[in-house]
Amino acid sequence: MKKKIAIIGSGIAGLTLANFLYKKKELDFMVYEKNESLPLDEGYGIQLSTNSIKILNQINFNKINSEKIYHPKGVDIYNIQNEKICDLDLVKLNFNDNKYTTLQRSTLIEFLKDDIYTQHIRFGKRIKEVSELKGKVLIKFDDNTNDLVNFVIGADGIFSNTRSFFEKKKNKPIFKNAIAVRRILKSTSDLNIDQSKISLMMGKNCHLVIYPINKRKELNFVCIVRHNKYDPDNIKTLIQKVVKQNSNLEKIFEGDLTSWPLFTTPKIFPSTNNKVFYIGDAFNGFLPTLAQGAGQSIESAYELFNLIKDERGDIQNIYFQERSKRAKIVRRRSNFNFFVFHLSSKFMQMIRNFFMKFLIKRKSFINSYLGTVYKN
Repeated sequence: MKKKIAIIGSGIAGLTLANFLYKKKELDFMVYEKNESLPLDEGYGIQLSTNSIKILNQINFNKINSEKIYHPKGVDIYNIQNEKICDLDLVKLNFNDNKYTTLQRSTLIEFLKDDIYTQHIRFGKRIKEVSELKGKVLIKFDDNTNDLVNFVIGADGIFSNTRSFFEKKKNKPIFKNAIAVRRILKSTSDLNIDQSKISLMMGKNCHLVIYPINKRKELNFVCIVRHNKYDPDNIKTLIQKVVKQNSNLEKIFEGDLTSWPLFTTPKIFPSTNNKVFYIGDAFNGFLPTLAQGAGQSIESAYELFNLIKDERGDIQNIYFQERSKRAKIVRRRSNFNFFVFHLSSKFMQMIRNFFMKFLIKRKSFINSYLGTVYKN
């Protein structure tokens, strides 16, 4: 009899796993999503380094419409006054057809849904109750439907509702005293940057990232500002902290802005139920300062798929040990970047800039610091 798998959540992690399970016809699965549809109108950008592109290419991502994605060749690093510090060649981190890629999140979701949308996704599904039955997990939903499965995969984000049904130990996400502000740009106005690259600008208690997301010359812009309270009605005051450091940035913030508080999960815990697994942000939520949120969602889904496919013994322990080892590496680098990008002392900024110029030219450093993560 086929093993049956319930995936809770239809984000990048859940849909990636679903696509690999779809290829493995011996496994039965269903994706359960609490919302009534997929967020296909979300235009904001994501970055995928070669570690995740290598995985996605196994499900034909390399055949996606090239007009909908972009392959930036480098990262230009500036101070907040738009004075260039140094640059990083991303091409050196590519290999074969696996290239550093930027795109809209909705473009990736659209790609991932194609084969499974009709038969393998159920919307408006919220878990009401779970129990054990004949060595399996019985999930009851609040619309009075249920499913009896061999495995439950929590792929429902950093505030995972799935965890609340299976885990007694709390792992409540913590607010990192930082706010992210985002919008899509058609141009960079008065800024002197190369729009074919990723641009990183570092200021006092803030940093900005701008990068192309398709061949239509649309740019994703995100600004992260340190602040100890999130008030969505007071974003203009927050923006002024950045604009005061460079008045040329004012036009960048004009238009429709989306904002949200940044959270991370403080610890990494395995599931206490050997039939329940967590992938993506439900496993561990990162700061976005290494551009690995989507990448780690893809990686974790692929790792778990291979363990289930190969019917490995002690899957829970193997998955947790390997995934937590990987997550800790990414988390340390993300946290370090978060600290370095936001230095407030001009003296410390000068020291940072000096070492950046020096280290970014060292192949051994790039391979150790970025290659370990990006190439995997």
